[in-house]
Amino acid sequence: MADNIAKVFNWVNHRLPIQNTYERHLSKHPVPKKVNFWYLFGALAAVVLIIQIVSGIWLIMLYTPGEAAFSSIEYMMRDVDYGWAIRYMHTTGASMFFAVVYLHMFRGLLYGSYQKPKELVWIFGCTIYLAMMAEGFLGYVLPYGQMSYWGAQVIISLFGALPYIGESLELWIRGDYYISGITVNRFFALHVVALPLVLIALVFLHLIALHEVGAGNPEGVDIEAHTDEDGVPLDSVPFFPYKVLNALVGIGVFMTVFAIIMFFFPEGGGYFIEYANYEEANPLVTPDHIAPVWYYSPYYSILRAVPDKLGGFAAMGAAVAIFFVVPWLDRSKVASIRYKGILSKIALVLFGISFLTLGYLGTVSVTEHRKTMGVICTFIYFSYFLLMPIYTSIEKTKPVPDRL
Repeated sequence: MADNIAKVFNWVNHRLPIQNTYERHLSKHPVPKKVNFWYLFGALAAVVLIIQIVSGIWLIMLYTPGEAAFSSIEYMMRDVDYGWAIRYMHTTGASMFFAVVYLHMFRGLLYGSYQKPKELVWIFGCTIYLAMMAEGFLGYVLPYGQMSYWGAQVIISLFGALPYIGESLELWIRGDYYISGITVNRFFALHVVALPLVLIALVFLHLIALHEVGAGNPEGVDIEAHTDEDGVPLDSVPFFPYKVLNALVGIGVFMTVFAIIMFFFPEGGGYFIEYANYEEANPLVTPDHIAPVWYYSPYYSILRAVPDKLGGFAAMGAAVAIFFVVPWLDRSKVASIRYKGILSKIALVLFGISFLTLGYLGTVSVTEHRKTMGVICTFIYFSYFLLMPIYTSIEKTKPVPDRL
C-alpha cells in the first residue's frame, strides 16, 4: 500500500513540483531566527482569512440577496441551527481581520518592511488592504439594516461629487436611482465572487514576493549577507517546524480571544455590529447618528474634517493611497525604528495617536470641539508621510549590527 502511494506521489510530483514548492516556501524556507510578537500578525491575518472564507461559504447557503436580505439574516439568526454562530463568526472575523492587518501594517512602518528590496511586498500588502476595504464595505451593506442602508447612502453619494462623471458613476454603482434590492444583488456578487478571487490572488503574490526577497527582522539586518556553503543564511532557521510551532502559541491565544468575543460580545459594544443594523433598512427614517464600522472610522473622520464634499472625498482617498509611496518617502539609511533617530520615533508616535484619535472621532457625533480635533489629527496624519523625506534624511541614526 505504501509503495503504491509513493508511486502515485512520484508520478504527480514529476509533473507538478509539489515537493520542491513545499520545501522552498514552507519546510526549508529560511526565516530570521530572532523576531518578536510583531511578526505574528501576518500569520494571524492568514488564519482569519481562512475563517472568513469558510464562514462565508456557509452564509451564502442561507442568505437571500435583494429585498429579502434582512429577512434571511433574521431567519438564519433565529431558525437555523447554529446560524447565529456562523454569522457572528463572520462579523467577528471581519473586525479581527482589520485589527490584525492594522497591526501588521504598523509593524511594517515600525521596522521599515518597505525598504529596498521589499518595495513590491509592501505594495502588494497595501493593495490587499485596499481590496479588504472594498470587500468589507460590500459585506457591510448585505444585511440591509438601517446602518447598512445609510452608510451605503453616504459612501456612494461621495462618487456623485466627482466632476462630469459623478452622477453617472453613482447611478452605475447603485444599479438603480436609489439603494434597493438591485444594489444588494450586485454588491453580493462582488462580495462573494469577484473580490475574494482578487484578494486570494494578491495574498499569493504578497507571499511569493516576500519569499523571493526574504523576511525582515526587528534589527533590520540583511540575513542573506552571511550564508553557509549551501547558501543558507547563518542567522536563519527553517520555517517549518521552528516558526510554525512558535506561531501556534500565538494563534491559540488569538483564537481564544476570538471565541470570547464571538460568544459573549459579538456586537463589540456597538462597534462590531451597530445596534441600528438590527432594524430593517428604512429610507424614510434616518438614524440619529450615521457612522461607519470602527475599521473605517479614521477615514470617515478625515472625510468630515474637510468641509467641501469633493475635497473630503479626495482627502479620504489620499489617506489610503499615500501608503503606496512610503518606500520612496523614507530616505533613512536604516530600516528599523531601533536605529532611526528621535525625529522618526516622535513622528511615528504622533501618527499612531492621530490615527487612533481619528478612529474614535469617526464613531461619535460631530461637535465643534471634535471637528477641530479631527482637523488637527488629519494634519498630523498627512504630515507624518509628507515630511518623511525631510526628517528621515536629516536625523542621526545608530549603526546597525552585521548579524542578528
